[in-house]
Amino acid sequence: MIDKNVYGPWAVIAGGSEGVGASFARLLAEAGFNLVLIARKPGPLDETAAKVRATGVEVRTVQLDLLDPDALRTLRAVTDELEVGLLIYNAGANSYGHEFVTGDLDRFRDVIDLNITAQLALVHHFGALMRERGRGGVLLVGSLAGYLGQPQISVYSAVKAFCRIFAEGLWQELGEHGVHVLELVLGITRTPAMERAGLRMDLPGLNIADPDDVAREGLEHLADGPVWVAGGNHAATVKRSGPARAELVRGAYEATRRLVPPPS
Repeated sequence: MIDKNVYGPWAVIAGGSEGVGASFARLLAEAGFNLVLIARKPGPLDETAAKVRATGVEVRTVQLDLLDPDALRTLRAVTDELEVGLLIYNAGANSYGHEFVTGDLDRFRDVIDLNITAQLALVHHFGALMRERGRGGVLLVGSLAGYLGQPQISVYSAVKAFCRIFAEGLWQELGEHGVHVLELVLGITRTPAMERAGLRMDLPGLNIADPDDVAREGLEHLADGPVWVAGGNHAATVKRSGPARAELVRGAYEATRRLVPPPS
């Protein structure tokens, strides 16, 4: 599925404790990759680490809030001696759904820093090392939200749009040096984060993806960048990219009201 000689021997997964991140960890461990798993919550982090260690690979865990100004320094203390050939940035679930002008500006800044600032720091560090070696891969987990501005998640939608455009430019830059870059675009996926957000997954007609399936898609298509839309959502990205923006935004708003209860 994925070649350890190209992308190994170590993979770093930011947001690697549950949901799609845990699926990446299991699939990579089965392929023989050693892992560095990063997450804020020690319980799910330790649980996932124990499961993947059972396959015989080496696993290091870093309990870390990527919003910490010293996050990269903390991570480097664990990884500087390792040959990291794959970076997966899956830490971006901090959507903070609220109308912008009545919301908490610091919370919105956290969304930006987690999805942009922290992501840039990790990609800059590990991407430079891969470029020097002339091989490796960077997989950034994106979202359908990045194709269309939506009420209550306007900032989250904006940072996911940044992720896609950043991946496209990075794909060209690093591709010339043998490093593959992919933004894996997810739709509705059955993860603990989605459940905590109160998403109504029982509504008829929803295209709900399984975490293992979308993680497998991402790894299988890592060399097919700059963007891969997972879970059969290609038609949705085409529709969301259409020119009738007012109509599309209003339609998305009505759909969102059905899926997620309004914020308090």
